[in-house]
Amino acid sequence: MSRFRLLIEYEGSRYHGWQQNAGVKTIQGEITTACEQIGNTKRIELYGAGRTDAGVHALGQVAHLEIPTQMHAETLKGRLNEILPYDIHVITLEKCDPSFHARHDAVARSYVYAISRRRSAFGKRYVWWVKEELSVDKMQEACAILKGFHDFSSFGATTGEEKSTLVDISHLDVSESGDLIILHILGSHFLWMMVRRITGVLVHAGKGKLTLKEIRGFMDRYSERPSQLAAPPSGLYLQRVYYPGESIEYMPKIPIVI
Repeated sequence: MSRFRLLIEYEGSRYHGWQQNAGVKTIQGEITTACEQIGNTKRIELYGAGRTDAGVHALGQVAHLEIPTQMHAETLKGRLNEILPYDIHVITLEKCDPSFHARHDAVARSYVYAISRRRSAFGKRYVWWVKEELSVDKMQEACAILKGFHDFSSFGATTGEEKSTLVDISHLDVSESGDLIILHILGSHFLWMMVRRITGVLVHAGKGKLTLKEIRGFMDRYSERPSQLAAPPSGLYLQRVYYPGESIEYMPKIPIVI
């Protein structure tokens, strides 16, 4: 068996998330099927660094692949990209240490979320169009509350896999790029739905519909309110996964221009 490390980008609109699931189309499922076809085997192990949700995109998903092959890494990458659908692309594929695990070895992950100030003919699947006026200053003030090591139980949907709802958010920032407002968040890990709920809370703070006191309250005690404000998946992108020794990028990648 050979183990490879993959860097993958995908447009998640047509997929029911990363994780393979019978009866629905997923990113992991599409890559696994392609590998089975190339290797003529069912002995495939594919693990991603993060389980992106239905409709969520990735600029830099990392996965490890174990497959019984002597094929050169570049040849395998080329074969995969020939078979994979147009909205999934393997950027790099390289042989790695047999002990490397894409999920367990990751030390941090970053996401970007794209919010549009205007209706766009091209952006519906890639941004969240917010019609109301947003104050970036108010959103920044809310960011300051959410940064740091906190209990994010109000922001994470329970899947039964979380050992703890304590998360360290080392970077959370909102910036403007033309008609876009870009949220950039970096953390040790993220609970399911956490980034979308944080985005929703920041947007409602920007609308003037949530006070800083209310947001602090979400951190002090469990509240259902963030789940009711969750942003749609369309504007969310897994930007990068970090491993030991890699330097952190604090500038967000702008996923779309409108």
